Amino acid sequence: MDMNQILQNVINILTTVGLKILAAVVLYMVGRWLIGFVIKLMHRALEAQHVDATIQRYLGNIISVALNIALVIAILGYFGVETTTFAALLAGAGLAIGAAWGGLLTNFAAGAFLVVLRPYKVGDFITAAGVTGTVKEIGLFVTTILTPDNVVTFVGNNKVFSDTIQNFSASPFRRVDLLAQLNHSVDANDAIKRLKAELGKIPNVVTQPPPDVEILEFNLSGPVLCVRPYCHTDHYWQVYFATNKLIRDTFGAAGYPTPERHYVMRNNG
Repeated sequence: MDMNQILQNVINILTTVGLKILAAVVLYMVGRWLIGFVIKLMHRALEAQHVDATIQRYLGNIISVALNIALVIAILGYFGVETTTFAALLAGAGLAIGAAWGGLLTNFAAGAFLVVLRPYKVGDFITAAGVTGTVKEIGLFVTTILTPDNVVTFVGNNKVFSDTIQNFSASPFRRVDLLAQLNHSVDANDAIKRLKAELGKIPNVVTQPPPDVEILEFNLSGPVLCVRPYCHTDHYWQVYFATNKLIRDTFGAAGYPTPERHYVMRNNG
C-alpha cells in the first residue's frame, strides 16, 4: 500500500468522523431547541389549566432532565454506542452515585414533599434554613431564594424541609413591630392617642386589625410604647420606615422633650 492510498484512507476516515461529529452537534442543537419548545408547550398547557407556578416549574425540571438524558443516549446511539448497554451502565452509575451521595436523593425526595405538601410556593416571602427572601423556584434538589439585598441563594431541599419554615405570605397581613421611647415628663396616654390617629394615614396600613399602640415597659428614660401597624408582607419595609418617620414627626410636633436618663446621687458621708 503506497502513501497516497494511506493518505486517502486517512482523509476518508477523518471526513466520515467529521461529518458524524457535525451531525451530532446539529442533532444536539435541534434536540435542545425541541426540548425547550416542549417545556414551553407544557407550561402553556398547565397555565391554561391554572396549575400553580410551583408545580409547573418542578414538573418542567423533571421533564427537562429526562429529555436531556434521552438526547444524550440518542447521540451516543448515532455514534454506534450500544444504548441498552449505556442505559445499564447509567443505571448502575446512578445507583453508585446515589449510594455515595445519598444527600442528592434526600434533597430530591424533600423537593417532592415540598411540592405536594406546599408549605410555600413560588413568589412567597419566607424564612427557611436561616435564609429570608422570596421563593423563585423549587428545583429538583434545591430551593432558590432571592434575599431582600438581591442575592440569589440556593438552599438544599432537605435542609429546608427538616428546618423551621416561616411563610410571611400565607396570611393576608403581618404585624410591624416598633418601639417608641418617651421622656418621663410625657403623658403616655396623649402620645398613644396621637400615634393611633396618624398610623391609619400611612399608605398600605390595613384598617382591620387596627394598629396597636400601648405601653410595653418602663426604663430609666421613661415609658416605652410598642407601635404595631399591620400590612401585607409586600409593603412591610415601606410601612416600617414610614412608621419610624411618623413617630419622630408626631413627637416633634407635640413638643415632647428628648428622652434622657435621670440618676440620683446621694452622699451618705
